[in-house]
Amino acid sequence: MHSTALARGYDAGLLGSALFEADEAFVLQHCPGPGRLVDLGCGTGRMLIPLARRGWWVLGVDLSPEMLAVARDKARDAAAEVSLLRANLVDLKSIASSSFDHATCLFSTLGMVMGHAARRRVVGEAARVLRPGGRFILHVHNRWFHLWDAPGRRWLRRDLWRRLRGDPSAGDSTMPTHQGIAGLTLHLFGRSEALALLAEAGFRVIAVQPVGIDGTGPRWFANGRAYGFLIAAEKPPSDPSRQE
Repeated sequence: MHSTALARGYDAGLLGSALFEADEAFVLQHCPGPGRLVDLGCGTGRMLIPLARRGWWVLGVDLSPEMLAVARDKARDAAAEVSLLRANLVDLKSIASSSFDHATCLFSTLGMVMGHAARRRVVGEAARVLRPGGRFILHVHNRWFHLWDAPGRRWLRRDLWRRLRGDPSAGDSTMPTHQGIAGLTLHLFGRSEALALLAEAGFRVIAVQPVGIDGTGPRWFANGRAYGFLIAAEKPPSDPSRQE
């Protein structure tokens, strides 16, 4: 994921993906702005630049220096003011608590974080850096999408056995070769798993949108047919009665 070739070819490889448009529309719908937004796992800045051009103050966080370099070049070419930070999403101590109105973690970035404890820390860090009442937008890929083809059903059977055994790798899937990268592991979520992770961090879920590969939501059996879920959650406002 730190490959120069991957970072430079990332946008071209996903050109025309309707999921990008679905993400942006969902963020704009559920995050009143302009405001201060941090994009966790910003990649090449696909969410940062359109928001910056709308007057938002945006910070992109990513562990890959190559992805950040592409984001910086794109922002310069678009005359968009963005800030960028290289950091691990499980430890954002360089970002002050309650310093953002909104946070995003899109296109299954959370699924690239290995281990439940590490994913829980990422969501916890998102909650920490948000002000009370701030919104968090999460996009995860759906485990049950595998129901619709024979190899996927075989994976689901193996994964069920892993879950029954208490295997911590349950839900992890080795993805097909993508932009020349083989062996990439991605954690796939059920809807209830993603919602439980948010609730554990103290978020209140306000909207869940099933998303198909074409960016639209399935009309029936959405929890099984959706390619992924876009979820909007809110950090509860401060309770004035508890303030001294």
